[in-house]
Amino acid sequence: MNESGGLKKKAVKGIGWSAVDSFASQGITFLVGLVLARLLSPAEYGLIGIVTILISISNTIVDSGFSNSLIRKPDLSIEDYSTTFIFNIALSVIMYLILVVVAPWIAKFFNREQLTPITRVLGIVVIVNALAIVQRTKLVREIDFKRQAKISVLSSSVSGIVGISLAYLGFGVWALVAQQLSRQVVNTFGLWISAHWVPSLMFSKQSFKYQFQFGWKLLLSQLMNTIWNEANNVVIGRCYSPASLGQYSRAHQFSTLFSSNMTAIIQRVSFPVLSSIQDDNERLKVGYKRIIQNTVLLSFTGMLALAACSQPLIFTLIGEKWAQAASFLPILCFNFMLYPIRAINTNMLQVAGRTDQLLLLEIMKKVIYLIPLCLGIFVGIYWMLWGNVIAGVIGFCLNAHFSGRYIHYTIAQQLVDIFPSFLFGLAVSGGMYVVVFWGFSNLSTLLLQLLLGLVLIVILGEITKIGSYCELKNIMLSCISKIQHK
Repeated sequence: MNESGGLKKKAVKGIGWSAVDSFASQGITFLVGLVLARLLSPAEYGLIGIVTILISISNTIVDSGFSNSLIRKPDLSIEDYSTTFIFNIALSVIMYLILVVVAPWIAKFFNREQLTPITRVLGIVVIVNALAIVQRTKLVREIDFKRQAKISVLSSSVSGIVGISLAYLGFGVWALVAQQLSRQVVNTFGLWISAHWVPSLMFSKQSFKYQFQFGWKLLLSQLMNTIWNEANNVVIGRCYSPASLGQYSRAHQFSTLFSSNMTAIIQRVSFPVLSSIQDDNERLKVGYKRIIQNTVLLSFTGMLALAACSQPLIFTLIGEKWAQAASFLPILCFNFMLYPIRAINTNMLQVAGRTDQLLLLEIMKKVIYLIPLCLGIFVGIYWMLWGNVIAGVIGFCLNAHFSGRYIHYTIAQQLVDIFPSFLFGLAVSGGMYVVVFWGFSNLSTLLLQLLLGLVLIVILGEITKIGSYCELKNIMLSCISKIQHK
């Protein structure tokens, strides 16, 4: 009992600091992005969106699933950390050199000469990120998100100042390059100071073999996932224009501010916590079920509410030149609504050590996701986005089937547990959407929607007494009480 209570306390604390990490740092980045969106054009954002595709794929390859292997391994040695560090650095240098070589071909493929120097400069991020993979993993394994939160807030603030300053001075797209590069440099430097770990020149073949056996299947599945996550950017950037990609990128940033950050919070905390009880199936199922129920209430309510206020939100914050982004945003919200629960189901397979099943699952889903991509290439952007929504629902069913069978938690049981949260979110967002028809200005509409949304959440929560609402409420009240006593 004490062990269970201690684990729950540690998990709640981890979620709290992980939330600070994600929402504070990303919140700062988001606010900085609002300023930059007024200073820069959609086309300039589109150029960075193209290069980001390459950076994301490179970072996935450099990690190679080794960080998750370190988190999951019961007993770690100095050789494990050092072997992973050396491998990450060596691979990052190789990936950067590849980016330098292929940069002209990338520029030619997208018909944008600027992409050559941008790719070569921003590609340095791959090496900088590799320098901090082990340090970050060490803190995650210890469920220590407090230090990570402080570092993230600092790096987001510094990079925000750099980006806005250069944009104001007329550096255009290079302001975005400098923002991303400076953020990763400050973040890496902070992690080196905080992790209290310095690599040694120790490379163990045995350790590498162990990490590789776990990581290679995870690498392939993550690589497929990364490529497909960026595939929309490739289609829009190649078949349409950088301006259209810039519009999509801004809508995507709005949609992921909540969904992806919340997913990152839950994944970072749930993986080490569930890994620590991986041999106790009963506790594992209880913990897993609770995580899903609490997550979907936040996800469904947040994403449906964001869809309801998408136009007044974007018009108020970054202006009507981003009108196409406002039309993309509701569709993206419907798609990302299920993203957190899909990710948690994937986490379960990693906890079970079944990276082979995870790889098979990703292959099956990617075949399905080819259909929306074809719609984007041959029909239109909106067809692709709605196709992604349908493919996402199918992806959830596949994830739930594969992961649930290891702890006897079927798709039907998961649907029963998440359906009340869906109705809750639908009721809140429906009430918010009505305000759009009242004829007020964008700012007034947005403020009224947010106020009405908060009121509806409290009223519906107190009336229905949904278990996840009550638990989240108690956690929040507990945190407030502790702050007041301090």
